[in-house]
Amino acid sequence: MSHRSAAAIAAIAVALSSLAVAQAQELKGDAAAAKKKIARCEGCHGIPGYRTAYPVVYRVPKLGGQQADYIAKALQAYKSGERSHPSMRGIAAGLSDQDMADFAAYYAGAAK
Repeated sequence: MSHRSAAAIAAIAVALSSLAVAQAQELKGDAAAAKKKIARCEGCHGIPGYRTAYPVVYRVPKLGGQQADYIAKALQAYKSGERSHPSMRGIAAGLSDQDMADFAAYYAGAAK
């Protein structure tokens, strides 16, 4: 593959990723709907001071009080592969844009 082809493919990937984020931002998140879906998040993010051991030991961030836009973009980045944490990539792969908007709305309004 030529350098130009690789650059063109990279540019298309970035454009599609940006489009997906823009679409997620346009969706209106429903915090009440997210309450029915957050069990998979709370298993790690709902435990104060939780540390995970896979793939390396690190502190799992608290989501409550984060900016909705940040959460939606982070989930999109996991889904697209821009962010590489294996567990989060697996979870985000099964989320729709509406799910991401709902989670973002829920956690943005959650207690800090």
